[in-house]
Amino acid sequence: MSLSLTRRGFLAGTAGFIALHPFSARAAANQAHLRLMETTDLHVHVFPYDYYADKPRDTVGLARTASIIKEIRDEATNSMLIDNGDFLQGNPMGDYIAYERGMKEGDSHPIITAMNTVGFDASTLGNHEFNYGLDFLTKSLAGAAFPVVSANVALEMGSDPTKDKTLIKPYVILEKQLTDGSGETHPIKVGLIGFVPPQVMNWDRRHLEGKVQARDIVATAQAYVPQMKEEGADIIIALSHSGIGEADHSDGMENASVPLAAVEGIDAVLTGHHHRVFPSSDYDGMAAVDVAKGTIHGKPAAMGGFWGSHLGLIDLMLERSGNEWKIVSHATEARPISKRNEDRSITALVDSQQDVLDSVQGDHDATLAYVRRAVGKTDAPLHSYFALVADDPSVQIVSIAQLWYIEQMLKGTEHEGLPILSAAAPFKAGGRGGPEYFTDVPKGDVAIKNVSDLYLYPNTARAVRVSGAQVKDWLERSAGMFNQVEAGKADQVLLNPEFPSYNFDVMDGVTYQIDLSQPSKFNPKGEVINPDANRIVNLQFNGAPVDPQAQFIIATNNYRAGGGGKFPGAMGDTIVFEGPDTNRDVIVRYIVEKGTISPRADANWSFAPLPGTSVLFDTGPKAGDYVEDVQGVTIEPAGDGPEGFARFRIAL
Repeated sequence: MSLSLTRRGFLAGTAGFIALHPFSARAAANQAHLRLMETTDLHVHVFPYDYYADKPRDTVGLARTASIIKEIRDEATNSMLIDNGDFLQGNPMGDYIAYERGMKEGDSHPIITAMNTVGFDASTLGNHEFNYGLDFLTKSLAGAAFPVVSANVALEMGSDPTKDKTLIKPYVILEKQLTDGSGETHPIKVGLIGFVPPQVMNWDRRHLEGKVQARDIVATAQAYVPQMKEEGADIIIALSHSGIGEADHSDGMENASVPLAAVEGIDAVLTGHHHRVFPSSDYDGMAAVDVAKGTIHGKPAAMGGFWGSHLGLIDLMLERSGNEWKIVSHATEARPISKRNEDRSITALVDSQQDVLDSVQGDHDATLAYVRRAVGKTDAPLHSYFALVADDPSVQIVSIAQLWYIEQMLKGTEHEGLPILSAAAPFKAGGRGGPEYFTDVPKGDVAIKNVSDLYLYPNTARAVRVSGAQVKDWLERSAGMFNQVEAGKADQVLLNPEFPSYNFDVMDGVTYQIDLSQPSKFNPKGEVINPDANRIVNLQFNGAPVDPQAQFIIATNNYRAGGGGKFPGAMGDTIVFEGPDTNRDVIVRYIVEKGTISPRADANWSFAPLPGTSVLFDTGPKAGDYVEDVQGVTIEPAGDGPEGFARFRIAL
């Protein structure tokens, strides 16, 4: 590619980069411009298609991102494309391959096929790569035409990380040729090292326990990076499937990208796991993070959204001195595949790349047949538009199915006869997923696509044994979903945007109220911040107050039971049953057995009355179709919310 074409690409696509670095389009003879492109959290989204809703969707799909990748490759003389993990699981195509078609030796996984078609240089593992087990993972990776690295998951641990027998290669050093400003080519060695949250050992305990161990991300980097330098890496890029969180390092932290960026020898960080975009205002004001410059600890960083929604892009200007390269300037952006208009509609910014669609067309068609298969009927709609503010049928059907299953599984055990409660959370409840990201199953046939919609993840069923005091604290942890409100004040914001919906457990089998005038006992991370707080009031079992010493079984999933979300009574040490069945399979079997289900929210939980007080919350616009049916709460429309959401008011 000629230098003049490179300049035109800059002028067309990255004017901001030129403004920051005027010499970027006219690299000198000893300078070369390298563009690092990142996808992250693809979760098997190749087609721009929502399999749960069974309709096209312009906001997702590697086939769309591939068009931006082609544009950027055309803009730059030198580029690399890297994936940051969580590609094997996350939509019904992933489940179809894992549970229906299977992965035999020599089979190609559709997301790997698509990534090969696009032409990735490398990838790392995300936590969801482990959801289907190590054998499935190994067979899937065998088809990759690019290296996949992960440094902190070991089959056998040594005296330090560099002595570990890792599950896959900890890092790779790719030898590339860079074309400089005068058209001359020079060799460069680019080191890529990957990391995954060590919490995978809890989240996928059933697949990993006794087979692998996970190390701390930062400690692993500190051990390997010097070794990579010794082996000749000119620059080192961290592939961090870990979010942008606290600046101070703590052992085993999940979101470790900030302290990771501080590790000497790391030149840039590709991050993910958070399902967000960096640089963006989501990370304003965070320690060691500069959103305006797109840096963490002064080093360029990118997070390319999720499901192919954005392409992370880091521009590096490299200067050659002798036989060494150094970064002299950089810029970061994230390019979207779509935009939301003022009228809430979506406009696609790029078309799908046809060869990517063609490469997995057969698996796409098979997935559609798989998700359209009916398993029963529902005589009432199942939707999650009000799942965060009232007892909800879409959550309750999950909860009832779990309870039905665990009751059968505990027969004949020492735990038979104990009262069984069931905890379930809404997975699709708007938030970062947008105003269409809700469960909405109409009255009539219930197909597998609908069950996948009710329960997004391939979790497996678990039961824990807890005390009445732990039941209360479990609910106190959930109640962190809500902001504290002032009694007698109108139109206060109800939901805490930092609290993910999947940590809002609703518990069936007890009745309770949530007093919003009280502070939350826990922060969004599950840490106690107000030890004497009591948001949960009138907690009763069978019409009587719950005895703190009483024993209960709670039906839940492996993520929660193993410590996911840090819920009291669910830290991995209270598990009394580990089911071989996924929660989705449990729901399917329940619906098949019942034939027709009658989901009815029974308002077993509600907000404690606060006269003269009202709160506001945002949900999907279609919520207006169901507002009259919500039990246990008074809700009325309150206009438009931001970014396509609808706003509603609750009188407490």
